[in-house]
Amino acid sequence: MALSLLSYDVSDLCLGKPPLRSLSASSSSVSDAITALKSSEDTFLSVWNCNHNDDVVTECECLGKISMADIICHLSKDHDHTLSALNASVSVLLPKTRSIVLHVQPSCSLIEAIDLIIQGAQNLIVPIQTKPFTKKRQHKDNVSVTTTTHSNGRRFCWITQEDIIQFLLGSIAAFSPLPAMSLSDLGIINSTHTILAVDYHSSASAVVSAISNALAVQTSVAVVDGEGDDDPFTYLIGEISPMTLTCCDETAAAAVAMLSAGELVAYIDGANPPESFVQNVRNRLEDKGLMGLLSLFDSLSPYSTSSGYSSEEEAPARTTSTYGRSMSSSARVARKSEAIVCNPKSSLMAVMIQAVAHRVNYAWVVETDGCFVGMVTFVDILKVFRNFLENNDM
Repeated sequence: MALSLLSYDVSDLCLGKPPLRSLSASSSSVSDAITALKSSEDTFLSVWNCNHNDDVVTECECLGKISMADIICHLSKDHDHTLSALNASVSVLLPKTRSIVLHVQPSCSLIEAIDLIIQGAQNLIVPIQTKPFTKKRQHKDNVSVTTTTHSNGRRFCWITQEDIIQFLLGSIAAFSPLPAMSLSDLGIINSTHTILAVDYHSSASAVVSAISNALAVQTSVAVVDGEGDDDPFTYLIGEISPMTLTCCDETAAAAVAMLSAGELVAYIDGANPPESFVQNVRNRLEDKGLMGLLSLFDSLSPYSTSSGYSSEEEAPARTTSTYGRSMSSSARVARKSEAIVCNPKSSLMAVMIQAVAHRVNYAWVVETDGCFVGMVTFVDILKVFRNFLENNDM
């Protein structure tokens, strides 16, 4: 029965998917990306190399994807030159490797798609069938820097790891007995040596580097507390998830640049950071003379002393965002930084459902006493299904 899934192709996973909103790699800036993300219901936007000149028809290519988390890391790294960082080309946000997003044809089989994901692709770009497109009048605001239509009126969607996992969940009974098997029995738990982790007291620079690496592999950063040099990663305290940062606004870059790992976990937890944390970030920015980042931080802060209101006074209602969180879309819900955890004895199906429910590609694995074991990712899970299909095909 599982072998019948081999007849499916990626076009079956594209049904009902909206066309990708995209930014031009050649003409869009980081500021344009911020504006576009705040106006979008999506947490990621695609970046394309296209020539939309009517006299020259060229094939468009997706170069990668960006999120608010990428922007936050970019601004926190270049905190000495905030204005130039905002005006930089959006291409500076893209990873160096181009294999993260790959173009495939609608006829690409499901098994081929799984293989591409296992080999490192995060998103598969698929052309979608649409009605003939007629150009519409562009909006007058900055949102017009995005488009959903490329050369020859073509539109695209993308297939993610989560899409494939959800598709497999819809036919999970066909893979018996895999769904009921535990993570430990399947042997798919990554050890602490292959995951991203920082100590609770780690400096901001270590945190920024870890977040950037987590973005590149679509996982998260474990915040841990050890009991000695021989066992540095004993207890999982929390996590710094790029998916949590995608729900933040650009001012979170100041917090990432100034706070320790433990402080940042508390800062991004929930809808708004405590005023004491906000003031702590301001003080550190002032001490380091980072006036550009401080200006950006204060521009959206309800606690800003430059706003002319004290903490006891009522400031005017803010229409663009709630401090630290992007509130431009009701579809984007700020998730807490609480780590998504499971047990080594958790079943494969339970972990799949848990990860999909929290819109993440992984789950941390801890023992019942809280000891940190490791991580399981969607790629690890897809390898299990791929092996199952291959063995049954033999």
